[in-house]
Formats: sequence, C-alpha cells, structure tokens
Amino acid sequence: MGFTIGGIRDLRAGSRRRGRAAESTTTVAEYTGLWGWDVVPGARAIRGGGRVSCSCGAANCPSPGAHPLPFVPPIPAGSTLDEATAAWAEVPGAAVLLPVGRSFDVLEVTEPAGRHALARLERMGLPLGPVVLSPHGRALFFVAPGAAAELPQLLYRMGWDDARLDLRGLGPGEHITAPPSDFAGLGPMRWLRPPALDADRPPQARLLLGTLAYVCHRSAAG
Repeated sequence: MGFTIGGIRDLRAGSRRRGRAAESTTTVAEYTGLWGWDVVPGARAIRGGGRVSCSCGAANCPSPGAHPLPFVPPIPAGSTLDEATAAWAEVPGAAVLLPVGRSFDVLEVTEPAGRHALARLERMGLPLGPVVLSPHGRALFFVAPGAAAELPQLLYRMGWDDARLDLRGLGPGEHITAPPSDFAGLGPMRWLRPPALDADRPPQARLLLGTLAYVCHRSAAG
C-alpha cells in the first residue's frame, strides 16, 4: 500500500502543526522560566471568505487575534518546562501574550524610528531591554514597570511635552503579542533585540526616552 498525494500533504501539515506546537511550548517555558514573565494564552485570527474573524467566537470581536482568551488563567512566571507544557496543552493553537505592567512596561514607536533609536542607544552604550517588531510597523521597547504612568511627566521634564510624537506607553491592563505568535492575522511578531540574560531587569524609561523622543520628532519633521 502506498501513500496518496493527499496523504503526504496531511502528514506534512500534521508535522508542521506539531512543530509549531512544540515551538510555542518551548517559547512559553523560556518566557516563564528564563525571563520571569507571566504568559497569557491569547485568541488567534482566522482568515476565510475575505475577512478575519477571531477564535474567541465573538461575531464582532473588536480585536480579532489580539486579546487574551476569556476564562483562561495565565501561566505564571517561574513555571517549569513540565508545568508550561501541561498548561499550554490545554489551549492548543493559542497565541502567546505577555501582560504589560507586571515585569515590564512598553514604549511603542514606529518601526523606522525604533530601528534608528536602537542603533543610537547601542552606540551610546546605554542599558537596553528586549525590543519587539510588529507586522504592522511598530517597535516595542521593554522598560521598567511604571513607565506608562510616568510618561507625561518624563516628557515634560525633558521638554518634549509640546512636541507631536508618535510615541506611547503601554502599562497595566494591556497585553502584547510575543514572538513568534501571529498578531491579528497580519503576520508574526519578531525580535529586533532578543531577550538577553538581564531581560528580567529592563532599563528605566528615562534612559531611553530622550533618544526615542528625538528620533520620533525628527521622523515627524522629515
């Protein structure tokens, strides 16, 4: 008995799904065990019929594939590989989300501004945390918790409060989609600067904010 073409495709598709599931489980274990981040299982976007729907099942979901799954508990920081594997097996296909405001806040700018700012910050030798790129052209800089609440005052002190800046802070109550998960059906999130050994100690926002604000202002002026 031989394999049919369709059977071979099914086997390949099944292998890819198992590979993605294993990758997600390993990622979740790294996030909880290595970096000390909570992980929240998220809904995923479903494309079909020329539109994007959400796996949460809501007919008019305002954020398809970009929000936590309802009634599903987070996988806490410090979970072991076995614990993360068992928990993730309960939510097959879920997106990996990270809650903001616990271990880190986020400063978000456009991708071009983020790339330019990151290069300047690295040349200056300043401490940096992870940086994520979204498929819709945004760069997310991890900074110490509290940054979102302090952002207006920090910009005021630095003289950037009256400038038109495409820069915002994300804090408690918000979530970001983590690499390598898909964001809202647009494509995968990617690391511009992957987590390092000190990723559990993100830098204070004031160390990055001056450069980020300057680059955003120059981008707007250009």
